[in-house]
Amino acid sequence: MNAHVLSTNIAVPRQWRNRTTGIDKRPAEKLAVAAPGPDYGDGSGVAGDVIGDDKHHGGAQKAVYAFAREELDYWQQRLGRTLSDGAFGENLTTRGVDLAELLINQRVRLGTTLLEVSVPRSPCRTFADWVGEPGWVKKFTARGDCGAYFRVVEPGEIRAGDELELIDAPPHGVTMGMAFAAKMGDTALARRIMEADILPELYQRRLVARFAPGE
Repeated sequence: MNAHVLSTNIAVPRQWRNRTTGIDKRPAEKLAVAAPGPDYGDGSGVAGDVIGDDKHHGGAQKAVYAFAREELDYWQQRLGRTLSDGAFGENLTTRGVDLAELLINQRVRLGTTLLEVSVPRSPCRTFADWVGEPGWVKKFTARGDCGAYFRVVEPGEIRAGDELELIDAPPHGVTMGMAFAAKMGDTALARRIMEADILPELYQRRLVARFAPGE
């Protein structure tokens, strides 16, 4: 089968280390997807989903999160435990597509939605606590595949089995894997991405500040 959605997942809210989190995603029949507002506090792009840390998650640039089943299988072997679809907090568990090779701002048709590859994930404390693996952030970063966040261009519905169609490939050649490496410390890649000026305004400003004199 071609690249497709294996599972659509929505958060089951839970208290985790004295805070609410939506990282525990469970399979659902479908996702109703729409564009949230521009800021982190504007919530998920998935109806009924829950975001605990709205200072760092949600909003237009992090509306929908995808992670590949192939990567879950890799970590399942490394960690020696079962990882179900949604285990890394993803709304979409995919199969047959290398999310690290998706181009930033690449458009993707899924079901009746049109999404656009947005920004990389930052492996945060909640994620590390949830996985419960010593040195998790370092290990996840070294692997180099953070999944992919999407912004919503056209709202609609996504179901398990929907094919993932890549359209309108941008010419810059910057992949999600490269953007993740840049975010996590690769200075040469960060400079290249800054010069390409392909990230959303807030993220571009952060890169510019990173290379400002005296920084």
